Amino acid sequence: MREKVIETRVKKFLSEIGAYFIKIHGSNFQEPGIPDIISCYKGYFIGIETKAPGKLNNQSEQQKIHQENIEKAGGIYILTDNVDDVKRVIGGLNEKYTNSK
Repeated sequence: MREKVIETRVKKFLSEIGAYFIKIHGSNFQEPGIPDIISCYKGYFIGIETKAPGKLNNQSEQQKIHQENIEKAGGIYILTDNVDDVKRVIGGLNEKYTNSK
């Protein structure tokens, strides 16, 4: 299975739950390492870096820097090779959101 398949499944899920998201298309004109998908859900900033199954250890140094910076700023960074990881994180956010009301 290719990374694109995982990315498509993640975007479909985000769309189904009503999350805002954009796909970042890397180019020479942007900073390297920005997550593949930038999302906002119930007020939470989420950066999602998708990888092909079994390729989670292929995170670049620039991606690690973005992960660190997103997390330092209070955002959520998900490095994933499947949509279930994203569903788990969103499930936790739903629980946290419900309990804070």
